[in-house]
Amino acid sequence: MAQFTKQAIINSFLKLLEETPLDKITVKDIVEDCGINRNTFYYYYHDIYALLEELFSDEIRRAMEEEHEDYETWQQGFLESLRFVRENKKIIEHIYHSISREQLEQYLYDVTDDILVQFVRTQTGELAVREETIRFVASIYKFALVGMILEWIRDGMKSELLEIIDRVGYLFEGVTRQILEKSLDK
Repeated sequence: MAQFTKQAIINSFLKLLEETPLDKITVKDIVEDCGINRNTFYYYYHDIYALLEELFSDEIRRAMEEEHEDYETWQQGFLESLRFVRENKKIIEHIYHSISREQLEQYLYDVTDDILVQFVRTQTGELAVREETIRFVASIYKFALVGMILEWIRDGMKSELLEIIDRVGYLFEGVTRQILEKSLDK
């Protein structure tokens, strides 16, 4: 029963987010939509932002569980990790244009981090590169990629996400090995 109630709250929240900016949604709106009382909502969530945080955490967990699938490129893995974003553009737009945009940004950073660390590791080949260097290069790529995704969201998500990822990927693949080789000199 508890899982059913939590899912009803999440479903109502997503339904409302499809129609309304996040900062205009109230707990009252959610409980009226899913037919529960306010106390039941507060039993599960401290506030709407805790609900949003759990939603993103669940999506990150799902993406990390599926990350073990064999993708030919990091771009395919990244696109799959952003399935929630691609399938819920209006919801993402409403979150992005609200006062809690930081949670969306953190979600994107979290999803991106592991994928890019793995990508940089594969680019090391036989080079003896320190883990610190791998994480540093992956962080630079993470901030660049998330910046591009945030710009894509800000501009209304009109272009194809795959096109953006491919363009950024071409750049990453072209310079990663060179950066790693240069780091060996230091």
